Amino acid sequence: MEHRFIEELSLNHWQPLSTLLFDGWVLRFADGYTKRANSINPIFPSTCELHDKINHCESLYSAHRLPTIFKMTPFASPPHLDNILEKMGYSLLDTTSVQVLDLERIKEPKRLSVHVDENINAAWLEHFRRLAGIQEKDYHVMERMLSHIRTKKGFILLYDEEQVVACGLGVIEREYIGLYDIVTDVKYRNRGFGEQLLLNLLQWGKANGAKHSYLAVVSTNEPALKLYAKIGYSEIYTYWYRVKGGIS
Repeated sequence: MEHRFIEELSLNHWQPLSTLLFDGWVLRFADGYTKRANSINPIFPSTCELHDKINHCESLYSAHRLPTIFKMTPFASPPHLDNILEKMGYSLLDTTSVQVLDLERIKEPKRLSVHVDENINAAWLEHFRRLAGIQEKDYHVMERMLSHIRTKKGFILLYDEEQVVACGLGVIEREYIGLYDIVTDVKYRNRGFGEQLLLNLLQWGKANGAKHSYLAVVSTNEPALKLYAKIGYSEIYTYWYRVKGGIS
Protein backbone atom coordinates (compact mmCIF):
# COMPACT_ATOMS: atom_id res chain seq x y z
CA MET A 1 0.00 0.00 0.00
CA GLU A 2 1.28 3.47 -0.90
CA HIS A 3 0.88 4.95 2.58
CA ARG A 4 3.16 2.30 4.15
CA PHE A 5 5.67 2.87 1.37
CA ILE A 6 5.65 6.63 2.05
CA GLU A 7 6.19 5.99 5.77
CA GLU A 8 9.21 3.86 4.91
CA LEU A 9 10.63 6.61 2.70
CA SER A 10 10.06 9.24 5.36
CA LEU A 11 11.97 7.17 7.92
CA ASN A 12 14.88 7.02 5.49
CA HIS A 13 14.74 10.67 4.46
CA TRP A 14 14.53 12.32 7.90
CA GLN A 15 17.35 10.62 9.74
CA PRO A 16 17.74 10.69 13.53
CA LEU A 17 21.08 10.42 15.27
CA SER A 18 20.36 6.86 16.38
CA THR A 19 17.67 4.20 15.99
CA LEU A 20 16.59 1.29 18.16
CA LEU A 21 14.36 -1.52 16.86
CA PHE A 22 12.21 -2.89 19.67
CA ASP A 23 9.73 -5.70 18.97
CA GLY A 24 8.49 -4.19 15.71
CA TRP A 25 8.63 -0.56 16.84
CA VAL A 26 11.21 1.90 15.50
CA LEU A 27 12.52 4.16 18.27
CA ARG A 28 14.33 7.27 17.04
CA PHE A 29 16.59 9.65 18.99
CA ALA A 30 18.02 13.03 17.94
CA ASP A 31 18.62 15.08 21.10
CA GLY A 32 15.10 16.49 20.94
CA TYR A 33 15.32 18.19 17.52
CA THR A 34 11.88 17.64 15.88
CA LYS A 35 9.22 15.21 17.06
CA ARG A 36 9.63 13.16 13.90
CA ALA A 37 13.25 12.31 14.76
CA ASN A 38 12.57 11.69 18.46
CA SER A 39 9.55 9.44 18.39
CA ILE A 40 8.37 5.84 18.50
CA ASN A 41 7.05 4.55 15.18
CA PRO A 42 4.80 1.50 15.78
CA ILE A 43 4.67 0.34 12.17
CA PHE A 44 5.46 -3.39 12.45
CA PRO A 45 3.61 -6.16 14.33
CA SER A 46 4.12 -6.16 18.09
CA THR A 47 4.31 -9.28 20.30
CA CYS A 48 5.22 -8.03 23.79
CA GLU A 49 2.65 -7.24 26.46
CA LEU A 50 1.58 -3.73 25.47
CA HIS A 51 1.65 -1.86 28.78
CA ASP A 52 5.03 -3.34 29.69
CA LYS A 53 6.35 -2.34 26.28
CA ILE A 54 5.09 1.24 26.61
CA ASN A 55 6.59 1.51 30.10
CA HIS A 56 9.92 0.29 28.78
CA CYS A 57 9.84 2.90 26.01
CA GLU A 58 9.06 5.61 28.55
CA SER A 59 12.09 4.53 30.58
CA LEU A 60 14.33 4.64 27.50
CA TYR A 61 13.29 8.16 26.51
CA SER A 62 13.44 9.38 30.10
CA ALA A 63 17.01 8.09 30.34
CA HIS A 64 17.86 10.32 27.36
CA ARG A 65 16.01 13.27 28.97
CA LEU A 66 13.40 13.21 26.22
CA PRO A 67 9.61 13.13 26.37
CA THR A 68 7.96 9.92 25.19
CA ILE A 69 6.39 10.62 21.79
CA PHE A 70 4.54 8.19 19.54
CA LYS A 71 4.10 8.97 15.85
CA MET A 72 0.69 7.49 15.11
CA THR A 73 -0.75 6.53 11.73
CA PRO A 74 -4.01 4.83 10.68
CA PHE A 75 -1.99 1.61 10.24
CA ALA A 76 -0.15 1.62 13.59
CA SER A 77 0.44 -1.74 15.26
CA PRO A 78 -1.43 -2.82 17.28
CA PRO A 79 -4.57 -1.08 15.90
CA HIS A 80 -5.90 -0.12 19.36
CA LEU A 81 -2.62 1.51 20.45
CA ASP A 82 -3.94 5.06 20.02
CA ASN A 83 -6.87 4.37 22.35
CA ILE A 84 -4.54 2.84 24.94
CA LEU A 85 -2.22 5.85 24.83
CA GLU A 86 -5.14 8.24 25.20
CA LYS A 87 -6.32 6.37 28.30
CA MET A 88 -2.78 6.55 29.68
CA GLY A 89 -2.85 10.36 29.47
CA TYR A 90 -1.00 10.88 26.21
CA SER A 91 -2.03 14.14 24.51
CA LEU A 92 -2.75 14.37 20.80
CA LEU A 93 -0.62 16.93 18.92
CA ASP A 94 0.12 18.11 15.39
CA THR A 95 -2.24 16.19 13.13
CA THR A 96 -0.35 16.16 9.83
CA SER A 97 -1.46 15.67 6.24
CA VAL A 98 0.69 13.39 4.07
CA GLN A 99 0.27 14.36 0.42
CA VAL A 100 1.48 13.03 -2.92
CA LEU A 101 1.87 14.39 -6.45
CA ASP A 102 2.46 12.84 -9.87
CA LEU A 103 5.27 14.82 -11.49
CA GLU A 104 4.26 14.11 -15.09
CA ARG A 105 2.31 17.35 -15.59
CA ILE A 106 3.79 19.81 -13.10
CA LYS A 107 4.24 23.38 -14.31
CA GLU A 108 7.57 24.72 -15.46
CA PRO A 109 9.05 27.21 -12.97
CA LYS A 110 9.14 30.86 -13.99
CA ARG A 111 11.78 31.99 -11.51
CA LEU A 112 15.10 30.36 -12.37
CA SER A 113 17.42 32.17 -9.95
CA VAL A 114 18.11 29.06 -7.90
CA HIS A 115 21.04 26.95 -6.83
CA VAL A 116 20.80 23.23 -6.00
CA ASP A 117 23.69 21.49 -4.26
CA GLU A 118 23.65 17.72 -3.81
CA ASN A 119 25.87 17.90 -0.72
CA ILE A 120 25.10 19.58 2.56
CA ASN A 121 27.09 22.80 2.88
CA ALA A 122 27.62 25.68 5.27
CA ALA A 123 25.83 28.25 3.09
CA TRP A 124 22.58 26.27 2.90
CA LEU A 125 22.71 25.48 6.61
CA GLU A 126 23.22 29.11 7.54
CA HIS A 127 20.38 30.33 5.30
CA PHE A 128 18.03 27.66 6.64
CA ARG A 129 18.94 28.54 10.22
CA ARG A 130 18.22 32.21 9.52
CA LEU A 131 14.95 31.64 7.68
CA ALA A 132 13.57 28.95 9.99
CA GLY A 133 14.82 30.46 13.25
CA ILE A 134 16.75 27.36 14.32
CA GLN A 135 18.10 27.64 17.85
CA GLU A 136 21.82 27.39 18.47
CA LYS A 137 21.42 24.19 20.52
CA ASP A 138 19.74 22.45 17.56
CA TYR A 139 22.05 23.65 14.79
CA HIS A 140 24.71 20.96 15.03
CA VAL A 141 22.12 18.22 15.61
CA MET A 142 20.35 19.32 12.42
CA GLU A 143 23.62 19.25 10.49
CA ARG A 144 24.42 15.72 11.67
CA MET A 145 20.90 14.49 10.87
CA LEU A 146 21.00 15.83 7.32
CA SER A 147 24.46 14.35 6.83
CA HIS A 148 23.06 10.89 7.71
CA ILE A 149 20.70 10.77 4.71
CA ARG A 150 22.04 8.07 2.37
CA THR A 151 19.98 8.65 -0.78
CA LYS A 152 20.24 11.46 -3.35
CA LYS A 153 19.68 14.93 -1.90
CA GLY A 154 19.08 18.38 -3.31
CA PHE A 155 19.64 21.43 -1.08
CA ILE A 156 17.99 24.34 -2.89
CA LEU A 157 18.34 28.10 -2.43
CA LEU A 158 16.09 30.59 -4.25
CA TYR A 159 17.25 34.16 -4.78
CA ASP A 160 15.61 37.52 -5.32
CA GLU A 161 18.47 39.36 -6.99
CA GLU A 162 21.35 38.49 -4.60
CA GLN A 163 19.21 37.81 -1.53
CA VAL A 164 18.31 34.23 -0.53
CA VAL A 165 14.57 34.37 0.16
CA ALA A 166 13.62 30.68 0.33
CA CYS A 167 15.24 27.28 0.76
CA GLY A 168 14.36 23.62 1.01
CA LEU A 169 15.49 20.03 0.72
CA GLY A 170 14.48 17.26 -1.66
CA VAL A 171 15.40 13.60 -1.10
CA ILE A 172 15.04 11.05 -3.91
CA GLU A 173 14.52 7.34 -3.49
CA ARG A 174 12.72 4.76 -5.65
CA GLU A 175 11.25 7.36 -8.04
CA TYR A 176 9.87 9.57 -5.24
CA ILE A 177 11.18 12.93 -4.13
CA GLY A 178 10.27 13.85 -0.57
CA LEU A 179 10.20 17.54 0.34
CA TYR A 180 11.56 18.79 3.66
CA ASP A 181 12.59 22.03 5.38
CA ILE A 182 10.64 24.23 2.94
CA VAL A 183 10.76 27.79 4.24
CA THR A 184 10.37 31.30 2.82
CA ASP A 185 11.63 34.52 4.39
CA VAL A 186 8.69 36.05 6.26
CA LYS A 187 9.25 39.37 4.41
CA TYR A 188 8.83 37.63 1.04
CA ARG A 189 5.78 35.47 1.69
CA ASN A 190 2.59 35.64 -0.41
CA ARG A 191 4.60 36.80 -3.43
CA GLY A 192 5.02 33.49 -5.26
CA PHE A 193 8.53 32.67 -4.06
CA GLY A 194 7.44 29.51 -2.26
CA GLU A 195 5.72 28.17 -5.36
CA GLN A 196 8.76 28.84 -7.51
CA LEU A 197 11.04 27.16 -4.98
CA LEU A 198 8.86 24.04 -5.04
CA LEU A 199 8.56 23.94 -8.82
CA ASN A 200 12.32 24.28 -9.25
CA LEU A 201 12.97 21.57 -6.69
CA LEU A 202 10.45 19.22 -8.31
CA GLN A 203 11.99 19.82 -11.73
CA TRP A 204 15.38 18.93 -10.25
CA GLY A 205 13.77 15.77 -8.90
CA LYS A 206 12.38 14.86 -12.32
CA ALA A 207 15.77 15.41 -13.91
CA ASN A 208 17.20 12.96 -11.40
CA GLY A 209 14.69 10.17 -11.90
CA ALA A 210 11.74 11.09 -9.68
CA LYS A 211 8.26 10.44 -11.05
CA HIS A 212 6.28 11.22 -7.90
CA SER A 213 6.58 13.45 -4.85
CA TYR A 214 5.40 13.35 -1.25
CA LEU A 215 5.42 15.78 1.65
CA ALA A 216 3.94 16.23 5.12
CA VAL A 217 2.28 19.41 6.32
CA VAL A 218 0.62 20.19 9.66
CA SER A 219 -3.13 20.26 9.04
CA THR A 220 -3.56 23.70 10.63
CA ASN A 221 -1.00 25.34 8.29
CA GLU A 222 -3.53 26.89 5.92
CA PRO A 223 -1.08 28.91 3.76
CA ALA A 224 1.05 25.82 3.08
CA LEU A 225 -2.00 23.65 2.39
CA LYS A 226 -3.24 26.21 -0.12
CA LEU A 227 0.14 26.35 -1.86
CA TYR A 228 0.49 22.57 -2.10
CA ALA A 229 -3.06 22.24 -3.44
CA LYS A 230 -2.29 24.86 -6.09
CA ILE A 231 0.66 22.79 -7.28
CA GLY A 232 -1.48 19.65 -7.32
CA TYR A 233 -0.72 17.70 -4.15
CA SER A 234 -3.52 15.64 -2.60
CA GLU A 235 -3.82 13.95 0.78
CA ILE A 236 -3.54 10.17 1.11
CA TYR A 237 -3.53 9.85 4.92
CA THR A 238 -2.82 11.73 8.14
CA TYR A 239 -0.59 11.05 11.10
CA TRP A 240 -0.45 12.61 14.55
CA TYR A 241 1.61 12.49 17.71
CA ARG A 242 0.74 11.11 21.12
CA VAL A 243 2.90 12.76 23.77
CA LYS A 244 3.20 11.86 27.44
CA GLY A 245 1.89 14.85 29.37
CA GLY A 246 1.88 17.09 26.26
CA ILE A 247 4.60 19.36 24.87
CA SER A 248 4.59 22.31 22.46
